[in-house]
Parts: sequence; structure tokens; C-alpha cells
Amino acid sequence: MSALRERSAHNQLAPGEQLLGYASVVPAKSAKGVGVGASIGNYLVNTVGAESAGAGSIAAGMPSTSGALLLRVTDQRVGLVKPLDGTPVWEVPRTWVVRVERRPRTQLMARFRLHFSDGSWLAFLTMRRRTIEQFHSLIG
Repeated sequence: MSALRERSAHNQLAPGEQLLGYASVVPAKSAKGVGVGASIGNYLVNTVGAESAGAGSIAAGMPSTSGALLLRVTDQRVGLVKPLDGTPVWEVPRTWVVRVERRPRTQLMARFRLHFSDGSWLAFLTMRRRTIEQFHSLIG
């Protein structure tokens, strides 16, 4: 599976563009829980603290998604791609992303926010805290 993710992360890079890092993430606004209380949990995760995205903001440009995606960071851009074929889902210039903020865990998943130059942000979930540390070292 890791070879497939590696290929997907490298898919459609521009000539000379360098892949700096990638990991599997779930956008918080599309995360789904299961079991008793899942509907309340889904509502809270998907709305409270999932994004700060006014109309026309950088964060508002991310389309609705479902399931895990690869978040990749290159020397030119930051974006989400499909993990099986590397099809870009959403990308922004690297200079638009100003920092990564680690947030408190929600059950088993580690949570972080990508903050953008216009003040908007998006929250993501990942299985490993070191994923957040990797993105923090690459972005700030």
C-alpha cells in the first residue's frame, strides 16, 4: 500500500517540483463516526472547529469530500489527492499556507489545522501525531 501512496503523492507534479512530504488525512468537515451517538459526534466534528471559511476565502475553496485523502506538501503547493490514483482534489500555492496547528485529539484520531494567509483555516484528522509534526516542520 505504501508504494501505491508514494506513486499517488508524486502523480501530476510539475517538472522540477519537489515532493517534501505526504500523509493520509481525513478532512474534519467530512469525517464520519460509527456506533451509539455517532450522529451527535458527526455533527460536532463536522461543524464545530472543522473550518473557518468565509465566502471567497482560501478554505472555502475546498470541495466536499468523503473518506481519507493524501495531503501532500511540495516546494510549490499544498493539496489533497486521491490515495489510489493521485488525482488532485484541491490544491493551493505553498505560499498561501502559513502554519500548521496541532489541536486536541478527538477519540483515536490526531487533529490539526492548516492556516492560510487570508486568516481562514481547515481542520484535518490523522491516525499519527508524527504526521502533524512532519507537516509542522515543512510548513511552520
